[in-house]
Amino acid sequence: MKIILLKDVKKQGKKGDIIEVADGYGNFLIKSKEAVLATSGGVDRLNKEKAQAKKDEENLIKECTKIKNKLEKEKIQFKVKTGAQDKVFGSVSAKQIETELKNKKYDIDKKQIKISDSLSTLGFHDVDIELHKKVVATIKVELVK
Repeated sequence: MKIILLKDVKKQGKKGDIIEVADGYGNFLIKSKEAVLATSGGVDRLNKEKAQAKKDEENLIKECTKIKNKLEKEKIQFKVKTGAQDKVFGSVSAKQIETELKNKKYDIDKKQIKISDSLSTLGFHDVDIELHKKVVATIKVELVK
């Protein structure tokens, strides 16, 4: 029996896959609404959904690229307390960067901010912001006295 998976099924396949299974197991998956019978209409609908999902993904990447271009022109500056020999007390966190970006009208979550090494020295630092799996922006963060 050929079926189209509506959800990811362990050891069988991912959502949208067309697979061949035994009749009894196929009926079980159909009754539990994890699959539908692979008819010509179902296959056509699946192909349309995949095409729409691909188009939506491309639009999302274009939108993220626009945001990336605007973000990379930004420079964020933090005034920090320093001790002897200009050692910074603590470091700047992703939460602080998120707050500063929100003040500049960017909707960035702190989980998207990737800090490679701690921001605990004076000067400029590059910080990556993952807007999408394929779109990563790099902003300049400056720590000053």
